[in-house]
Amino acid sequence: QVQLVESGGGVVQAGGSLRLSCAASGAIFSINTMYWYRQAPGKERELVAAITTGGSTNYVDSVKGRFTISRDNAKNTGYLQMNSLKPEDTGVYYCNADVIQGRVLGGLRPRGNYWGQGTQVTVSS
Repeated sequence: QVQLVESGGGVVQAGGSLRLSCAASGAIFSINTMYWYRQAPGKERELVAAITTGGSTNYVDSVKGRFTISRDNAKNTGYLQMNSLKPEDTGVYYCNADVIQGRVLGGLRPRGNYWGQGTQVTVSS
């Protein structure tokens, strides 16, 4: 089984910074794309940033220039550096990853998509 655990959330004033981490563990052969999503109260979950195995990144327009997604493939860990935080960045941040599992079934390694439990980010004005 594969588990994703986020950490690093908290309460910060507008203009401040936080760094979120997402540690993947379990039967992992490799991780393809890693994602960060967020969900604000009363709103749908939205994709914030993504990073491929090779390091290509994409961001939602509202965080471009303020957030940086990165990863350490050797540690199976992803990060989201959030600077110049705004009250509208408040929400629960979730890590998501496309994982190739370490086990072999019928000569193939199963693939799966996994979510972390989320970490709360609150930005006060």
